[in-house]
Amino acid sequence: MSKLLLSKASLHKETHKLSVYRQYLPSLDLKRQQLIIEKNRIVAEMAETEHEIAVCERFVIENLPMLSNRDLDLSGLVKITKVTVGEENIVGIQLPVITEVVVLTRPYSNYSYPHWVDRLVKELAAILKLKVTLTVQRKRMEIMEQAVKRLTQKVNLFDKVLIPKASQNIRKIRIFLSDTERAGVVRAKITKQNRQLRDL
Repeated sequence: MSKLLLSKASLHKETHKLSVYRQYLPSLDLKRQQLIIEKNRIVAEMAETEHEIAVCERFVIENLPMLSNRDLDLSGLVKITKVTVGEENIVGIQLPVITEVVVLTRPYSNYSYPHWVDRLVKELAAILKLKVTLTVQRKRMEIMEQAVKRLTQKVNLFDKVLIPKASQNIRKIRIFLSDTERAGVVRAKITKQNRQLRDL
């Protein structure tokens, strides 16, 4: 770390740095607050998706007890064939967003399978889509948490380190310059008195 120069040029430089820091801090803090709001929105979306998954699963358990019949082959009845994920810019942060989910239902005969399989297929497709949505939401949350953490560190750096350090440097330089100026005035008075004494 370079030694602080106690000069007028250094005072001007430190004053300029302090001005820039104070100007930059509010916009950083505002961005951090916006990210926290977005993060809370993602938390709410995740909770809603988890609730919807639980509702679908509860419906299947309560209304389709016949699933316990192992004689009926239901494996591979529903599967996801395509997931397209794009990007969304939220307060300068790139977050993944689902643009398309394609669920494929394996063809089955209504004569070979009981009528309740239709409802099962519908519920399974919904659960699969919701689980993909939840996975992407978790990724969004992970990215957002990192962004909030980084921004909080920056805000703290400005607020607790850079601004106090620049203020302290300015105070030191002003005290030194004031002391130097006072010492110069005292020297000038002493020199003047000495001259007057010599002239007598």
